[in-house]
Amino acid sequence: MSKLFNHIHHIAIICSDYEKSKDFYNRILGFEIIREVYREARQSYKLDLSIDGKSQIELFSFPITPKRPSTPEACGLRHLAFAVTNLDDVIRHLEANGIECEPIRVDEFTDKRFTFFKDPDGLPLELYED
Repeated sequence: MSKLFNHIHHIAIICSDYEKSKDFYNRILGFEIIREVYREARQSYKLDLSIDGKSQIELFSFPITPKRPSTPEACGLRHLAFAVTNLDDVIRHLEANGIECEPIRVDEFTDKRFTFFKDPDGLPLELYED
């Protein structure tokens, strides 16, 4: 069987405070805005952000959104991981912007360093050092 999938196209995230999350993903994490649309019928923003020129985050806002039941072991997406070249540099950047990171851990199978932090809605995000 030939390969079915090429890469991850996008990850969709629903936020509770659109402006705060837009600032977080664009200014702090540095993801480039591709397009921003307000959908009047849904009273919802949709913001497309480029992670690496290939993969994207779709950031949505809706008038009413239920909270995540727990973290990170809630059923569904456990966390989203971003590959980084220098973990220490990224942690310093996040902390300089008021974002707390967990202590660095080491993957017992790959010996790679990683840590977790949260987006404005508490979505668990991981930094994984390549």
